[in-house]
Amino acid sequence: MMKPVFAAIPMVIALSACQTAIAPVEVTRFHAPNPVSSGTVAIEEMDGNPDVGLEFGTYAAAVGQELQRVGFSEVKGADSQYRALVSFRRSFRPTGDGRPYKPVTVGGSVGGSIGGGGRGRGYGGSGVGLGIGIDLSGPPKDVVTTEMFVQIRKRSDAVAVWEGRAVTQAKEGTPAAQPGLAAGKLAYALFKDYPGQSGQTISVK
Repeated sequence: MMKPVFAAIPMVIALSACQTAIAPVEVTRFHAPNPVSSGTVAIEEMDGNPDVGLEFGTYAAAVGQELQRVGFSEVKGADSQYRALVSFRRSFRPTGDGRPYKPVTVGGSVGGSIGGGGRGRGYGGSGVGLGIGIDLSGPPKDVVTTEMFVQIRKRSDAVAVWEGRAVTQAKEGTPAAQPGLAAGKLAYALFKDYPGQSGQTISVK
């Protein structure tokens, strides 16, 4: 019998200063021997889903599309052979070096020269320079982490036959951080080469 062990899997996604808007998706999957790839399935919300709301329909639709692509037939109601339980979570992490954002910077410099010769006194010159820099880019955007969890269970005895988790990150405000695009990207990566190698974590671009 498959034993879910997601809680024991470390999730490490490296972010660099040159991170692009399209980040890879980290995927981990587990399944029983000879996992199913056909039959009727109903998409349902997983118990304890932390992000309850209208966005769930977006993630459920993305999962349903991928399940049909790999061979399942999506149905509504309690007459399906399998239940695909879906959960997702979005979190935000600040970026930057921790210093307060200063959109305006002011810099000044003073310079002069004094010279004399003979009986008289001469002033070579003096100057004052002032520079103002305005940063119009705004404060650093947060990093949005989006996770999707899917578990396929038999409806007859509630035994889990397959489960997976997909995680990606993007800068807040970019297209990749929008729920619709993120849901499709996560679902595609999660069911790519279904059922996948059990227990292996892969990176899908």
